[in-house]
Amino acid sequence: MSAIALDPGQMSARLDLEMRSDVGDGQGGIVQGFITVASLWARIEPVAMAEEERADEAVFTVTHRIWIRFRADLEAGMRFRKGGRIFTVRAFYDPDETRRYVVCRCVEEGR
Repeated sequence: MSAIALDPGQMSARLDLEMRSDVGDGQGGIVQGFITVASLWARIEPVAMAEEERADEAVFTVTHRIWIRFRADLEAGMRFRKGGRIFTVRAFYDPDETRRYVVCRCVEEGR
């Protein structure tokens, strides 16, 4: 397999990588939260968009490929944040198995 030729200058989006960090609510339940693991540069590629109606409200879902430098600590369920936008990581892979880049398949939901 040949190495991917990616211009690092295409990684122009500054994202925060967040992982889930649940906290007890004091009554036996949990409150879902996230903490920032790292800030990094990424390349965001929109792939597809779908729209549906939930509770009389239009909701759109956009899938993205997000390219970042290789990280060994990624997990499905982590997310990227860019301002108010949230990209949830569904899957990820090393496109040329050289441990230089990781491509994350992400979903962004919005109203």
